[in-house]
Amino acid sequence: MTASYRYDVEILHLLVSPAHAYFGRARDGAAEVPTTDADRVEVAAGKGIVGDRFFGKAAHMDAAVTLLAVEALEAMAAELGAGPFDPLLTRRNVVLRGAHLAPLLGQDFALESQGDVVRFRAGRPAHPCAWMDRMLAPGAHAAMRGRGGVRCQPLSDGFLSRGPAVLVSPVPLEPEKAGQAVVLRPTRLP
Repeated sequence: MTASYRYDVEILHLLVSPAHAYFGRARDGAAEVPTTDADRVEVAAGKGIVGDRFFGKAAHMDAAVTLLAVEALEAMAAELGAGPFDPLLTRRNVVLRGAHLAPLLGQDFALESQGDVVRFRAGRPAHPCAWMDRMLAPGAHAAMRGRGGVRCQPLSDGFLSRGPAVLVSPVPLEPEKAGQAVVLRPTRLP
């Protein structure tokens, strides 16, 4: 990766859960599953976060790790007149402060955390599910559209730790836009 832009960020939360709490549970309600807000996680290239529900799952290889900017939740709470929201209820693996994530879509980037470097490819947006209305606040599902974070493929092995970190990007980012919704419009064919 020939990245030339470096941004100081903070890793606030590292969610690891061996099972899904929301997926496939429309009638039953959220599942009670063990969930850890870890101080440190191990990331395996092409597989995800060791111990997480998406680790090594073929259907999720290109999107095994989800990142979210906490500013998105703060902006949603302000818009909805609710909150503050517990970032762990979004079920995103890595919650960052100061990370403008939308421009990373389709890019390779890295997170430097306490001496470790983990490289990722940001593959697609992490769209919110309807559970956000029940878990965060009424209207949260719609408010989270365009700012639900990014789903990433880990490209290298390493560790991520809570605390100060550096996001290394191949494209310029605007950290002050971390909480803004991004509307991706489909390309129209001639």
